[in-house]
Amino acid sequence: MTEEAAFPPRRTRETLIEWVSDFQTQTDVGDAEIIVAQQEGEATRDTGLVVVRPRSNSAMAVYMQPRGFDEPLWEVTLPAREDEVPMSALQLSSLGTFVSLAATLCTYLQWRSLEWDRASGRHDA
Repeated sequence: MTEEAAFPPRRTRETLIEWVSDFQTQTDVGDAEIIVAQQEGEATRDTGLVVVRPRSNSAMAVYMQPRGFDEPLWEVTLPAREDEVPMSALQLSSLGTFVSLAATLCTYLQWRSLEWDRASGRHDA
């Protein structure tokens, strides 16, 4: 008789808040605000919606989340905009810094997820 595998490990909101806090301790996030969104749904659903936006008066925001159920890989979404956004060279440079920070955070969350899943014994090292 084979033993049924345990339910996939969950990245709780509290775990993600801890990871984001660790990231902010190690990284200069500039004027970015990083939020672990409160998610609705069943306790068995995968959690992981993280929103990054500038604290400045910008409407720009990106969000990131695991690619799927029990998936350690993360992806970033840049929401579509209806209007063009003219900007100065300085504003464009700031946008580039912001996007680079979001990519770094996404990579960090993916690394922490892989580490978390491996520690659970459900995935190979």
